[in-house]
Amino acid sequence: MKLETKPSVILTVGVNGVGKTTIIGKLAAMYASQGRHVLLCAADTFRAAAAEQLTVWAERSGCAIVSQHEGADPASVVYDAISAAAARGSDLIICDTAGRLHNKVNLMNELNKIYRIIARQLPNSDVESLLVVDAATGQNGLAQARQFKQSVDLTGLVLTKLDGTAKGGIVVAVASELELPVKFIGVGEQIEDLMPFDADSFVRAII
Repeated sequence: MKLETKPSVILTVGVNGVGKTTIIGKLAAMYASQGRHVLLCAADTFRAAAAEQLTVWAERSGCAIVSQHEGADPASVVYDAISAAAARGSDLIICDTAGRLHNKVNLMNELNKIYRIIARQLPNSDVESLLVVDAATGQNGLAQARQFKQSVDLTGLVLTKLDGTAKGGIVVAVASELELPVKFIGVGEQIEDLMPFDADSFVRAII
C-alpha cells in the first residue's frame, strides 16, 4: 500500500454485501495501531444505517468519522471529509461507498464523481482504490471488476470471507486480467482478522 502523503486516501468499492464496511473497520484499526490519525468517511448514504455501522467501527478502532444524513450526496460527504482531514491534520482518510450493482449506470457515475472529487481536492495525495471481492463470488466477479475499473482507477483487491479453502478462485482471474495486486484478505469477523495477501499460501490452499 502506497500511503506516504498526508493525507492519503483509501477508497473502497464493490457490490452489495461483500463486506466493505467491515474491511474499513479493520483497516482503520490496523493503521491507527501504527500511530496514524485515521478519519473515516461515511459516503454510503444509500443503505439504511450504513453510517451507524461505520460509526461503531470508528469507536472500536478509536478513529474519527465524518458523516451526513441518509440520502445525502455521497460526493459532498467525501468533500467534507477532505476538509475535516485538513483541519485535523489527519494522516489517512478511509472512504466507505454504497454497495452497487456493476450494471447500474447512474450508481457507477456517482462513484466516478466521488473519485473525481478526491483527485481534484487532493491532486498530490496517494490514493489506494480497493475493490472488495467476496471469496465466494463466481465468474460474475470478473464482470463486476471490469465495470468498477471503468469508473475508478483501481489499485488493488481485497478478498473477504475467506473462511474455506475452496473459495476465492475468482480473484486469480480478476488479478490476472486487470493486472491488479491482491492487497489484503479478510479471514473472520474480529477486528484483527485482516491479513496481508500471501500468494504462495493462497495457491496452496486452492490446490
